[in-house]
Amino acid sequence: MKEKIEQWFKNFQERLSSALENCDGQARFQEDLWQRPGGGGGAARVIQNGAVFEKGGVNFSAVEGVLPEKAAKALLLPDPNFFATGVSVVLHPENPHAPITHMNVRYFEAGNGEAWFGGGIDLTPVYVNKPQVRFFHQELKKTCDRFDATYYPEFKKWADDYFYIPHREETRGVGGIFFDRLSATPEISIEDRFAFVQAVAETFAPTYTAIVNENRYLPYSEQEKEWQLIRRGRYVEFNLVNDRGTKFGLETNGRTESILMSLPPLASWHYSHSPAEGTAEAEALASFRKGIDWVNLP
Repeated sequence: MKEKIEQWFKNFQERLSSALENCDGQARFQEDLWQRPGGGGGAARVIQNGAVFEKGGVNFSAVEGVLPEKAAKALLLPDPNFFATGVSVVLHPENPHAPITHMNVRYFEAGNGEAWFGGGIDLTPVYVNKPQVRFFHQELKKTCDRFDATYYPEFKKWADDYFYIPHREETRGVGGIFFDRLSATPEISIEDRFAFVQAVAETFAPTYTAIVNENRYLPYSEQEKEWQLIRRGRYVEFNLVNDRGTKFGLETNGRTESILMSLPPLASWHYSHSPAEGTAEAEALASFRKGIDWVNLP
């Protein structure tokens, strides 16, 4: 199925780019086509200095070749030959009241015939608007429930555990869903897995842009902008220290600019920073933890 999956991901990049350009209303994605020396290539699309998005990317790749020994061992693969394709998205809005977001859908096929899907969507607000976070999780749950009632609770917990910064003892944001190695089983075909991944991908744009449009014109202060830069610093820490996708890309000689597209243009680190009790910043920080039932939040 890899040709069919690759083509769908490529078309999805096109449609998602258009939806995000329409949301921004000013900036356009700049495309950078690239080839991987070991086989395959992709298209990096970056948007910058827009009316909404200070920086963002919608990247497509379809690569193949031989995995380095370390990467093959990490994936528990006896055969290092591989094919991988997918779309990865990260968006950093200008306004601190508009949340950062990440989405990824991907397919991996090993040389021994093993194949699986992975992906997810998560939200990283700077200031936590609880009704908006509840809406975000409800939309993800609706999509998951169309396929299996166990998906949302399982994948929501997976996201809580994955998007966690151990050295800070906090989650990167308010979570979402995350899944990996979804392969065919006697009960579930690879086509069914693909249908689920497609549905997750299609949930992203309408859900995220609805939240952005509620926040894009809100006024903000220098203090709020500084808190945004501090929270972006946490985003950088997770992506460079903990994110498996970043490590995998760099270890397999992926395109560095595409891999590090997820980083914001500006971020801050203040020594021993702690928001004052009772502030909106302190309230936000209290929400960056595992296990919150956002769907049923009052």
